[in-house]
Amino acid sequence: MSLVIAIDGPSGSGKSSAAKGVARALGLRYLDTGAMYRAMTWWMLSQGVPVEDAEAVAARAGEPVLECGTDPDAPTISVNGTDVSGPIRTREVTNAVSAVSAVPAVRERLVALQREIIGDGGIVVEGRDIGTVVAPDAPVKVFLTASEEARAQRRARDLAADPAVTVELTQAEQARRDRLDSTRKTSPLTKADDACEIDSTDLTLEEVIETVVRLAKEHAATG
Repeated sequence: MSLVIAIDGPSGSGKSSAAKGVARALGLRYLDTGAMYRAMTWWMLSQGVPVEDAEAVAARAGEPVLECGTDPDAPTISVNGTDVSGPIRTREVTNAVSAVSAVPAVRERLVALQREIIGDGGIVVEGRDIGTVVAPDAPVKVFLTASEEARAQRRARDLAADPAVTVELTQAEQARRDRLDSTRKTSPLTKADDACEIDSTDLTLEEVIETVVRLAKEHAATG
């Protein structure tokens, strides 16, 4: 199957779990573009680059070598040969990634890499600008949302190992990131005009996956 399925949405909406589930159900590859921006952010932080300085970030955006595995059962992300799947999920990276991902030089480089990975299709791609920028011709586009509280609760569960994390703190940090991602000049977080919006607040993961799989099968039957 050469199908490209684009799943966009804010943090905590359930994109990753849903995208991996859809990829498994349809036998497709999977790409988490957010992990790529996180990996770039992790590298910048590890190198002592001031992430709020767009010029400093842009000057070094071409240095790290990023590699992404596309197996939905075992997705990987490495920087210069080092597996960073764990380190990129820390609060430090989460709170810095919006600044790094807003830098045009970073987006230009990573979008080119994302399009290369997407190639001839057969992939479910999740992120914030897949349906609008990375793969605007994707035949199946989904914009996954959820209430702010539901998203914060999910994210707080992901960070449960950190005793400083509360739902309230997570919601405040998430609101800040949503604001930055939605108002940046380059590739803001926004719903594509032809995307199907799914509110996952009161849906189970299985229901979200079933909905997207149905959309894909409807496209295959009519396209």
